Amino acid sequence: MDDQTNEINEIFAAPNTTLERDVLGELKSILRIHSLSPQELFFKWEAYSLKMGSDTQMSYKTAREFKKDLQDALERESRGKAHMQSAQKRGTTGTPRNANTGDVFGVLDGLVAGTPSRGSVMKRRSDFGTPSAKASKLNNTSSPAGDKTPTLGASATEALQLGAIPFAERQNAGQIIEQLNGHIEIPPAPSSAPTEARVKLKANTDMAKFSYRPMAMKLSEASEFLDERIDEFVEIIQKNHQLEYSAFGNPAAMSPAQIVAVGRIASDTSEGRMNAASMVLETSRRMGAGLRVPLRMEKGGYDFFPGKIVALRGNNPSGEYFSVTEVLSVPSLQPPATAPTGIDVHNERLQSDDGTESRPLNIIIGAGPYTTDSELSFDSLHELCSQAAETKADLLILSGPFIDIEHPKVASGDFLLPPDSKVDPSTATLTDVFRALISLPLTRLAQTLPGITIILVPSVRDAVSKHISWPQDRLNRKDLGLPKQATCVTNPMTVSCNDFMAAISSQDVLFEMQRQRVVSGLNSDALASLARNLLTQRHYFPVFPPLPRDEKAMTVGASLDIAYMKLGEILTVSPDLLILPSVLTPFVKVVDGVLVINPGQASKKRGAGTYARLIVGPRELTEDEREKDEDVDHQLFNRARCDIMRI
Repeated sequence: MDDQTNEINEIFAAPNTTLERDVLGELKSILRIHSLSPQELFFKWEAYSLKMGSDTQMSYKTAREFKKDLQDALERESRGKAHMQSAQKRGTTGTPRNANTGDVFGVLDGLVAGTPSRGSVMKRRSDFGTPSAKASKLNNTSSPAGDKTPTLGASATEALQLGAIPFAERQNAGQIIEQLNGHIEIPPAPSSAPTEARVKLKANTDMAKFSYRPMAMKLSEASEFLDERIDEFVEIIQKNHQLEYSAFGNPAAMSPAQIVAVGRIASDTSEGRMNAASMVLETSRRMGAGLRVPLRMEKGGYDFFPGKIVALRGNNPSGEYFSVTEVLSVPSLQPPATAPTGIDVHNERLQSDDGTESRPLNIIIGAGPYTTDSELSFDSLHELCSQAAETKADLLILSGPFIDIEHPKVASGDFLLPPDSKVDPSTATLTDVFRALISLPLTRLAQTLPGITIILVPSVRDAVSKHISWPQDRLNRKDLGLPKQATCVTNPMTVSCNDFMAAISSQDVLFEMQRQRVVSGLNSDALASLARNLLTQRHYFPVFPPLPRDEKAMTVGASLDIAYMKLGEILTVSPDLLILPSVLTPFVKVVDGVLVINPGQASKKRGAGTYARLIVGPRELTEDEREKDEDVDHQLFNRARCDIMRI
């Protein structure tokens, strides 16, 4: 042995023993990369052991993790130095700026994850036309309002100084920021609104099952669901790839034989973001005794996130890790189909009263929150209702949060209600707030358009929802004073709208997947890949575990009820329309034949947001399809135009 090897063994190995060859190789690699002596490396190892736990033993796995930790620390140090140098350079040559101002008018607020908010260090106040005279003020959901002095009433000039943009002064209202099938023309709005609904809804979700008792989850029930999902995917993979059952095996068992392992992607630590070095495969009790095994990806070309069920081909010759040579694809569900006679029935609804012309469905899609952080005027909701009235919309889909429990003024209870709400401050609750701020404008819209259909999807952030976990039960339409045209559905929900199937979940799964995603060797569209992951996983929230609650930002987190997560599965067929509201960039895309829409948020923290308008024409049948008289695909993505627009 050379001197360096002897010194490493003397310092790191137990008395009268030597380190394994692969462990020794990793330590020598660290010495070369970081230009350290064995003694200096031992000091860093002791510090790492204290951080990870006193029982940390030197092995090939821990040596690799130790090496990754040192590399991460070096990268952080390099980034910090580069940031300081650029800051010094800006300070000497750039235009002087107030360090607390951020970007002009907070344009970047909410657009990029993690962007610091200027308003978080000050109490913002604004008027935005909210009535202040003879108004009611609430403190909480059940107790009477307090008698604080109202804090609203700032001028538009003051609002601008605080970073908020008054709704009346918003820029580029109505601008189309993304479009699909722009060649499809939008017909002019009819002179008179239809008196009868042109949309027929049929629930494809058993909503009665969502009325379960939350906060009563048993660990045994949760583990059963997690195990069952892995075992179900074994059958899916076996059928899709035409494999013998003997081809599947336990990836944690030491064996040189090639096997197919099916399991859940997880991280080997509960802290920090998952990366390529920390990925492990979690097996079910039937397939691998519930064990976890580290993954070594021999080839690129994978797209993983915590909770994703995957099928991997490889072997485990050393018993230390599973070496992956191939990632087997998971198929999406088949698209829905309808008989030609059923298509004709739905097309008749699109005909005018005299039967001379056909007018496509006009659908408007919005997602909460519907007001800025500085006030509770709900200008964005009023604008959506105005657009629906002007264009004679047939369907208005709104997802929560409506009365956002994370809103600064709702959380503090320091806000005003319009004087025409007729709410007694001594008995007012947040249900009364919903009636005054949400139900009232929707009722007015229903009076203007008697034939409109309104769908309301709750959010776990809704202060008026008694069901605080996901999957989530529907809101109570009667208690909230909603019009008869409004239909409250569960979260998530799959519903047939005439001749196509629509699905929506207000839980921001796209953001959760993006934040924890580990990708290698793929250059595909990131947003489309996120939606494809959801479709192939056959679940509206396949991430597990979800991102933790942000104590600093006081966000509520995903609030999953694992024992009832089966209610979030996509059953039987893929939807034609998939609505996934998210804080990520609004988009409309066709993914595996599914029209996927992220309408964005109706209101940003300091200004108006975006919404989606969908025009759906009739399904034109060919003579061949009529003659065969077989169920035909709906092909929504070919006959629908979608515009993502600024409010």
